Amino acid sequence: MAEKNGVSAGAAGDGWRVERDSMGEMLVPADALWGAQTERSHENFPIGTERMPQEIVRAFALVKKAAARANARLGRLAPEARDLICAAADEVLAGTHDADFPLVVWQTGSGTQSNMNMNEVLANRGNQLAAERGVALEKPLHPNDSVNMSQSSNDTFPTAMHVAAAIAVTGRLLPAIDQLTATLRRLEAENEGVVKSGRTHLQDAVPISFSQEISGWRGLLEGSREEFVAAMPGLYRLALGGTAVGTGLNAPAGFDEAVAAELAELTGLPFETDPNKFRALTGKDALVFSHGAVKGLAANMMKIANDVRWLASGPRLGLGEITIPANEPGSSIMPGKVNPTQCEAVTMVAVQVMGNDAAIGMAASQGNFELNVFMPVIAYNYLQSVGLLADAIVSFDERCASGITANREKMDENLHRSLMLVTSLNPHIGYDNAARVAKKAFAEGTSLKEACVALGLLTPERFDEVFHPEQMV
Repeated sequence: MAEKNGVSAGAAGDGWRVERDSMGEMLVPADALWGAQTERSHENFPIGTERMPQEIVRAFALVKKAAARANARLGRLAPEARDLICAAADEVLAGTHDADFPLVVWQTGSGTQSNMNMNEVLANRGNQLAAERGVALEKPLHPNDSVNMSQSSNDTFPTAMHVAAAIAVTGRLLPAIDQLTATLRRLEAENEGVVKSGRTHLQDAVPISFSQEISGWRGLLEGSREEFVAAMPGLYRLALGGTAVGTGLNAPAGFDEAVAAELAELTGLPFETDPNKFRALTGKDALVFSHGAVKGLAANMMKIANDVRWLASGPRLGLGEITIPANEPGSSIMPGKVNPTQCEAVTMVAVQVMGNDAAIGMAASQGNFELNVFMPVIAYNYLQSVGLLADAIVSFDERCASGITANREKMDENLHRSLMLVTSLNPHIGYDNAARVAKKAFAEGTSLKEACVALGLLTPERFDEVFHPEQMV
């Protein structure tokens, strides 16, 4: 083949076709739906393997479909053109054209090339559909003039980010939280009345019931859910209609409200136009705030997973108070070893989410004048966090939490060996005397009762009257 993107038009037909944009001609793979601007980005950013998330691609398809409907309603776009754009967008939403979105995250910070990638795919596919259906268009669909009508990359990309984030949280993360919460509620009910030793500072503490301990895990999830709900209004506000710098140049009056209403109808989520487009284009605080809830959930899942693997440690030389499912061999050298691998996966995901949070916060702080140009990395990290955490929670629930069983004999044994049961004697012998009892019992390897009687603080009968560990919860 002659020059590729020098360009040699003679090479067209050898698996390539010539496409044109405002900078000139480009050779594009003959069977690709994308055009010249996508090809330029594909060639100019050979950076990494991280492609623009499919969640962003799907969100862009929704944005373009909503924009076409709004433009038609406002008399800017012919109904025939609207229908073709919407039909092409529906194919993208169905995953039919995934291969036509090849761009990486590491491109322009405004996401312009990904916006144009979608514009070109929908225009080219829409024109194909027009030919297939015999639809007469006044002029062929154009990536900028038709699909990008009343829009700019500067308002479509932040809108796609919010749409993708809201769908990911409501469609994946909240259901995952609810699934694990339901399992913990079941475990609470099954372990009602089982009393065990509490622990603080990794040291023995006063008793707690196992159902109370589980309720703490459940409460962490429910608290995180409340934080997500509190963060959703920010994600529901959309930049669309601000166009290039927030003024709404080239967008008809009412477009911002109309397109937000269309997106709300398409998704079933209460999207609305952001009343301040200047803030919407440059500020990414809604995503920072929402990802703070993601990080909070990651921290809570780290705590739950650590508790579970500590309680399951053993099987003979650890705490051994619970048993978790044995999913796979744990060692290539030690036969019979089984490890808490689901817990380990959760904690690794939590670490990744915390790293992503740092990247999102830094990127969001870099808005200059009327635009933030770190949007692709924000979108990538946000959606990776939500996807990983949702998957990890579901896997942890199905392969670990749902199979937790209490080793009640071990719990009872550990409970009655705990020196911190002496706390129940405080009202009867005082704190200082109770400390003497605990220290004597520990030093001499005796029971609390033996130490208390030996010190002359209580008679054996009185000790039995006041010492009831199961009543300390």
